[in-house]
Amino acid sequence: MTQPRPLHRTLLGAVALLACTMLFGGCVGQGEYDRLYETNRSLTNRNAELQRERDEARAQADLMRGNIGSSAGTLADLQAQNAALKAQLDKALADFSELQNRIAGLKFGPLDSDTDQALAALAAQYPDLIKYDSSRGMLRFASDLTFDSGSDVVKEDAKRALAALGQILNNSAASGYDVYVEGHTDSQRISSNTAKRFPTNRYLSAARSISVINELAKLGVKPGRMLAAGWGEWRPAVPNTSSGNTPANRRVEIFLVKASAGTMMLDESQVPAERSSGSAKPKSEKPPARPVDMSK
Repeated sequence: MTQPRPLHRTLLGAVALLACTMLFGGCVGQGEYDRLYETNRSLTNRNAELQRERDEARAQADLMRGNIGSSAGTLADLQAQNAALKAQLDKALADFSELQNRIAGLKFGPLDSDTDQALAALAAQYPDLIKYDSSRGMLRFASDLTFDSGSDVVKEDAKRALAALGQILNNSAASGYDVYVEGHTDSQRISSNTAKRFPTNRYLSAARSISVINELAKLGVKPGRMLAAGWGEWRPAVPNTSSGNTPANRRVEIFLVKASAGTMMLDESQVPAERSSGSAKPKSEKPPARPVDMSK
């Protein structure tokens, strides 16, 4: 930017011009004097205007320098945030890797070839009711086809499928597996009528798991091999909708898990006589001591 001409130089120029005029031309007329006076005033105003522009330019330059400094600070903040996010990502990846290792250590599937083929054939026989995940050794029963809404009573079609499953579980090939039955629901609220028996979705899902176990037990699958669990709406297979009505989340999953070395298989001889329907009447009037019921 062109620097403004200082005021004193402008005034000197005007005075010199006036002196030269007087020197060579003699006395100056009023008109010439007025013209010189206006020129001087105009130049003075212009000089002041240029000084203001210079001051504004300096202020803008200072502001730009300040912004540059602020930008440097912002960049440093962003770099720090990026480093923190990278650290969080690294930790999340490490946690995920650890989880994968833990999952790899579990004894869920794959199953032996005979049991795997039998379960695949069962799912093919009931394609609408059952889905089979060979990699996890898991059968998924659609709850809408296994139970009526709000009920834990197994439907007849599902009973036939469970009867076929019971035969598979009783085979020698599958005898080394425990059976984990997990009930799931969607996130819809329990109706007031259903709540009389099942206060929450978790109650309902657990009751349905127990009903499946009871059906398998009737078919000869030893109760000591089976575990019932109810997740309610807390482990959805697909994201719940705003209404909570997601049929894919209403399901019962049955996992075959390699039995641990310490697993005990109860048979009829190990069931307390008090629980048998044909137990003899005690001879003594004093009732015998009740054995501890470990199921409560």
